[in-house]
Amino acid sequence: MASLTRVIENYINNLFAEMDEQAVSLRRKELAEIFGCVPSQINYVLRSRFTPERGYIVESQRGGHGYIRIFRLCYDIPEEKINHIEEIVGDAITDQEAKRLLTSLQERGMIDSRERILIEVALRHADELGSTEFDVSPYKRNAIQAELLKRMLRSLALA
Repeated sequence: MASLTRVIENYINNLFAEMDEQAVSLRRKELAEIFGCVPSQINYVLRSRFTPERGYIVESQRGGHGYIRIFRLCYDIPEEKINHIEEIVGDAITDQEAKRLLTSLQERGMIDSRERILIEVALRHADELGSTEFDVSPYKRNAIQAELLKRMLRSLALA
């Protein structure tokens, strides 16, 4: 049986698919009642599964007339993709963060599986070169990796 977090995530994703909209409005209390959980479980799902890295922005208003609006990010203009990539990669990125980001970008259709694999291999080789050939601190290595990742993704976005 799937975890409650996954069930709630699937429910919200199905709402996007059914409504064919870029935004979904929900009420935290109603969702909690549907799934028989506490509202904090809904908060956890929103914070962990509907993040900018995964292509979502969550707007929330608490209280009696509170609501949750989840916006699915879409980028029709290459410059918007580039700005989004710049923001989520940041100044430094670890190997694990890079892999999660690339998987998310593939799931969102921003890159395909071949591009993801090629970028992962390039980052791995750059990391190996940096740790064996040069005496580079872990932070500096992560900064170099972030810059390399941004440049590769920027090239793909403009292609």
